[in-house]
Amino acid sequence: MGSLSLTDPPDKQSKKLIQSLLSILGKHESLPNLLNQLRMIFGADRHRVYLVGGAVRDIACGRPVKDLDFVVRDGAIALAFQVADRLGVPAYPLDSERDSGRIVLEGKGNYLDITSYRGQTLKEDLRDRDFTINAMAIPIIANSLDALIDPCGGSLDINNRLIKQTHESAISSDPVRAMRAVRLALDLDFSISKDTEFAITAALPKLNKSSIERYRDELLKILELPQPDEALRLVKRTGLLAELLPEIDCLKGIEQGSPHHEDVLSHTQSALHNLVVIEKILAGDSKFSDPRLINASDILSGNSSQLDVHFSRPVLGGINGRLLLRLSTLFHDAGKAETRVIDSNGRVRFIGHEQVGSKLTVKALQRLKMSNEASNYASSIVAGHMRPLLLAREPKLTKRAIYRYFRDLGRAGLDCCILALADHLAINDVSTADKHWSQLLGVVSELIDYYYFRYEDSITATPLLSGKNLISLLEIEPGPYIGELLRMLAEAQAIGEIKTQDDAIKRAHRALKDDRFNQGQGDEA
Repeated sequence: MGSLSLTDPPDKQSKKLIQSLLSILGKHESLPNLLNQLRMIFGADRHRVYLVGGAVRDIACGRPVKDLDFVVRDGAIALAFQVADRLGVPAYPLDSERDSGRIVLEGKGNYLDITSYRGQTLKEDLRDRDFTINAMAIPIIANSLDALIDPCGGSLDINNRLIKQTHESAISSDPVRAMRAVRLALDLDFSISKDTEFAITAALPKLNKSSIERYRDELLKILELPQPDEALRLVKRTGLLAELLPEIDCLKGIEQGSPHHEDVLSHTQSALHNLVVIEKILAGDSKFSDPRLINASDILSGNSSQLDVHFSRPVLGGINGRLLLRLSTLFHDAGKAETRVIDSNGRVRFIGHEQVGSKLTVKALQRLKMSNEASNYASSIVAGHMRPLLLAREPKLTKRAIYRYFRDLGRAGLDCCILALADHLAINDVSTADKHWSQLLGVVSELIDYYYFRYEDSITATPLLSGKNLISLLEIEPGPYIGELLRMLAEAQAIGEIKTQDDAIKRAHRALKDDRFNQGQGDEA
């Protein structure tokens, strides 16, 4: 089904929209027979039911529709349960105060929401919505071209590809709508009207008084968009970034030395862009002109299925690994604002920025009420994001280096590998010679292979000796150096220096003669 043409006059737009809507009620790509069933159920009911909001908008734009929103004058929750019974699926009250019920289409991943009017009439309900393109409705039993209800001119704004608030206080009454305007503009490739952008700026002081969970969820939805770098630019331009993430906003204008060619915020945007490029490579996209990307596609393709599982995994808080890496990429250089110095040779340095950034990440994500799992994992990625780049500078990637990498980072080491590639591409412009790319790509490939094919044999291998074994066999007293001995033996076992209990006992005996152990300092070089 095609979208509205930008050249159509308003009256023709409405007719095309109605035709599209009526067609969709009988047949839809993702919901083939559902709407026909609903028309029969609703048509036999005393309620006058309207399809509203995002579904109408997406149908008009020729976009796929996943979830459907309906409104009725009253009795929405009761109607939701009646419809669910007829469809043989579950339902539950979504918001008892607003009389809103949700029907869950099991196995399809779709929802049907039924809500009572916001106000006394349907038109009041529509005018109370956020944006004109979300303020259209059509009766579910519609059968004529006069059925579209569009009190705010949403069909015209779809034609003009414009995000416009329904009334002058639509955003100020709910400042989270400022973020939704940005998200819709990016998602639909629309512009924000001047009046609406002014309303966004005016509403900024009220944003932090809104529900943290609501504006956090909008932020995450923005980061999930296909072009998170463009999203960051628009969030910055509208002033939203300073309100939501001052740790990132302050990176604007912080200059970096060679080989960097952008300030820190612009570099962060470039890293996000390149992260999406790497995601495409892992998804099998091979349409690249940059030889570095073609090379990456050849090398990374062998682990693409395992990495897809890694990035698709659910993370506590309703997100997945892919979104968590994007969020970590946003914060990967957050510590540079606090650590920038110019050394005696005039070189710009950011010593320890990854550790400072790691702490800032935890603080920011906890402020946004992200789960501890997500906050701590993102912090680990930020703390470790330089390590693949540093390993690539070494003459050889040793077993000891690989062991220590995953010992410290665990599964987050995979994320650091992918972030390092995106970071490197952002640092080194394609127009410049990039002699280090192949070396980094080789290190990343070897680390990923090691994780998937050697991890259990080395990093998490069953220890040859336990703490009790050490105390008993070596006839030594318990103490903090036992833990140091165990860590030393685990590393020696992982890299193949010891293979039996006898080997481990001999290694422990030698270590105990070392003054570092006698002084309680251990072997954590």
